Amino acid sequence: MLELKRITFDPNVMGGKPCVRGMRITVGTIVGLVACGYSFAKILDYYPYLEEDDIKEALTYAAWRSEEVEVPFAA
Repeated sequence: MLELKRITFDPNVMGGKPCVRGMRITVGTIVGLVACGYSFAKILDYYPYLEEDDIKEALTYAAWRSEEVEVPFAA
């Protein structure tokens, strides 16, 4: 079982999107920056309150989520 301690979900923060440690920085933002070629160092420069482990865990969560299969409930 995947255990993520840095990814949080709060309906009062960013509409409940997965965020890093309750802050207003979403997993999607981090994944998007990495996908655009930003280095961890550059991301940490832009967001000095993040830690390298935050970025790694955001990527881990995104990879895990992309493999998850959603099965619709039969009506």
